[in-house]
Amino acid sequence: MVLTLLELIGLIIYRQRTGRGIAGSTLVVALSSGLFLMLGLRAALTGADWPWIALALSASWATHLLDLKNRWPRRRFG
Repeated sequence: MVLTLLELIGLIIYRQRTGRGIAGSTLVVALSSGLFLMLGLRAALTGADWPWIALALSASWATHLLDLKNRWPRRRFG
């Protein structure tokens, strides 16, 4: 999880310095889904109660859907 957060910070700094790359808000949404999955796995492996695992998995699902919405091509009619 720490490496993923470091990756996010590095990519945001790269974007600020070069003007190239993915916008910070898009990166946060894209990486948060994986982070929530890792958090759920960690909770499961450490014996956390099931509501905490379900909460992490639900958050991962929600952020994944938001990421899909952001990436889905927009149709233009007319």
